[in-house]
Amino acid sequence: MDRLCVRPEVEAFRPYVPGRSIEEIQDQYGLSQVIKMASNENPLGTSPVVQERLRRAAPLAFRYAQAGTPRLSAAIARHVGVDPAMVVAGNGSDEIIDLLIRVVPRPGEDHVLAFRPCFSIYETQSRFAGIPLRQVPLPESLDFDLDALAAAATEHTALVFLTNPDNPSGHAVPAAAVLDLLARLPRRTLLVVDEAYVDFADPMEHYTVLAQVAAHPRLVVLRTFSKMYGLAGLRLGFGVMAPELADLLLRVKLPFSVNVLAEQAGLAALEDEIFVEETRRVVLEGRAYLFEELSRLGCSPRPSQANFLMFCPPKPADEVFHALLGRGIIIRPLASYGMPQWLRVSVGTAAENRLLIRHLEEVLA
Repeated sequence: MDRLCVRPEVEAFRPYVPGRSIEEIQDQYGLSQVIKMASNENPLGTSPVVQERLRRAAPLAFRYAQAGTPRLSAAIARHVGVDPAMVVAGNGSDEIIDLLIRVVPRPGEDHVLAFRPCFSIYETQSRFAGIPLRQVPLPESLDFDLDALAAAATEHTALVFLTNPDNPSGHAVPAAAVLDLLARLPRRTLLVVDEAYVDFADPMEHYTVLAQVAAHPRLVVLRTFSKMYGLAGLRLGFGVMAPELADLLLRVKLPFSVNVLAEQAGLAALEDEIFVEETRRVVLEGRAYLFEELSRLGCSPRPSQANFLMFCPPKPADEVFHALLGRGIIIRPLASYGMPQWLRVSVGTAAENRLLIRHLEEVLA
């Protein structure tokens, strides 16, 4: 049989590994009730305002979306205070990451730079595009060594990805430190700041650089509707960047990647300020509770500015993970990040947080 003729990057490709699903664990363990605290989803679910908008918009599912989603881009621009020409909406912020990697680096000449560990999409999409990804190892503390990151950049560094707050640690650096890093990068290098979790930073204004994009053409900021707005299943995100770069991304972007229901959901989500305020309250209170309780149980949680906590249990992490699975609680092991001794838990509702701590206490006893 003849071999398939495919690109070598594809043959060596390792796909993204998502967290375990509720249905998968129910089937595997014969459980009727499972709570998922593994994928950093909104603990309150989806806004009632968004749900009603989706019900009303459902008859439009036979229509193609408007290419470029100009209505949504204009609404996002008003919400974050930028020119609409600077906004590119996508099928999750993952699509914007993919577009940047396809559009900016020159194959055979340039590379992409990030810390290690980092969001795996940076690695998978760079590999798929045939662009090398160079990585600067984080220190044992997992704090950002921005000096080392700046020193690793060369004239052939097309993109530098910085997740702030970081995943999986929850560590964040102030906006001033991010802008200082930008100033030290080569003149043609773009700094892409992935702010997927910045809505949960306290105070958010201390960490976000979104308002600085207009003054810094080499700065790109990514945001998502998956976390704070509870739209992970609809796949919606956006990037804010210089208008010239936004225009280039929109030229090559698949025309209908944001579907009509996702667009309507995004428009409604931006209007529901009450849901956003309540989500932030629940997450910040839950994060403080989990940090205190995990500390009490000897799990050494890391301080976090995101909607999750990373912790190192006093028993083997894999053993704790599977013991909790058997009790119907899904959290995230971090072996895929090269940290097999650590676990990550998303902040849930108050009831879910208490249930996790009760079961974890029993598992560790």
